[in-house]
Amino acid sequence: MTNVVVVGSQWGDEGKGKIVDWLSERADIVVRFQGGHNAGHTLVIDGTSYKLSLLPSGVVRPGKLAVIGNGVVIDPHALISEIEKLDKQGVSITPENLRIADNATLILSLHRELDGIREDAASNSGTKIGTTRRGIGPAYEDKVGRRAIRVMDLADLDTLPAKVDRLLTHHNALRRGLGEAEVSHETIMTELSSIAARVLPFMETVWLLLDRQRRKGARILFEGAQGTLLDIDHGTYPFVTSSNTVAGQAAAGSGMGPGALGYILGITKAYTTRVGEGPFPTELHDEIGQFLGEKGREFGTVTGRKRRCGWFDAALVRQSVATNGITGIALTKLDVLDGLDELKICVGYTLDGVEIDHLPASQAQQAQAKPVYITLEGWKESTVGARSWAQLPAQAIKYVRQVEELIGAPVALLSTSPERDDTILVTDPFED
Repeated sequence: MTNVVVVGSQWGDEGKGKIVDWLSERADIVVRFQGGHNAGHTLVIDGTSYKLSLLPSGVVRPGKLAVIGNGVVIDPHALISEIEKLDKQGVSITPENLRIADNATLILSLHRELDGIREDAASNSGTKIGTTRRGIGPAYEDKVGRRAIRVMDLADLDTLPAKVDRLLTHHNALRRGLGEAEVSHETIMTELSSIAARVLPFMETVWLLLDRQRRKGARILFEGAQGTLLDIDHGTYPFVTSSNTVAGQAAAGSGMGPGALGYILGITKAYTTRVGEGPFPTELHDEIGQFLGEKGREFGTVTGRKRRCGWFDAALVRQSVATNGITGIALTKLDVLDGLDELKICVGYTLDGVEIDHLPASQAQQAQAKPVYITLEGWKESTVGARSWAQLPAQAIKYVRQVEELIGAPVALLSTSPERDDTILVTDPFED
């Protein structure tokens, strides 16, 4: 028995929600370890869809403990709203099944405002990043700048005013420089005091809780958000998110040591998608790209933005396998490829006439890299709902085997529809 870390191996939207839900039935604890409410998971359980942005996927499963780790930035209003929405769907969220790290950073209204102000300014100059305008980046900046307000600060209203003043010294200087009105001390104090009673019952010393549970033999599932190629260090910078999305962050963002992580499962879509700005070597601007988008229902869970679609990029996923230490992958949305005459897989790139096997870190070189493809025969039969290899067309199996060989990692799970039970299990990550 081992713990499992789930990470996206592409630009996010790989179908982590379904896989995490499938795995959470085998887990005792599900931990979010980075990001914020800018990442969406859609779970389909007994025909009911649950859309989660901040809460760990385990909250919809009875008897599971959901944990939000210190690596997550938390918008308390978004948290409360999500809890209330789930309550209306019959899912009760209480301190019995949700715990939040006391040292997690809070996203405030001034973070959301700053995010929007800067993105608007960047849009006007043609340099926008494509953020979700939810204040994620500014909150992480304050965390690194050692001026953030954290969950534990809500419990100490005597020392909170001085911390708010320190925060506003920075933010009001920024706002003046951007030609915006300053934020008053009273506004932020009122905001914080209004939500303290709703958030504090969930507060926990998470690293200690997880350590005790691990020693008791609990199975822990670490749930990542976004994808490896949006990692602040290893992604397509600067078109990335504001946190580390790789598997190593599961340790830092939860307070557990790397030795506790266990099996690293990379969620991998059978083709490639991306939301927002940034390089995308295998992007398709033709009828096939439109086919993938429509059949795969490629719209963002959080933003509703249309996703860009393209062929599977084995070179990029191979990089993700290396930077995460991926043990095996969960290959999702294979069924979306049904009906195509032929399929292409990117195996590398050409740059200035030279063939390379990885995407360079340079923004300029990323923009110039051209994909090198191999072509495989497609299949006309349906793979929808397949639950065994015997139910798959021969060409679909060949495609999966080619993906395994090119990325250097085996398929542990194969998903053939949004329904959680339409999954072919090759290796149970908890038993590996």
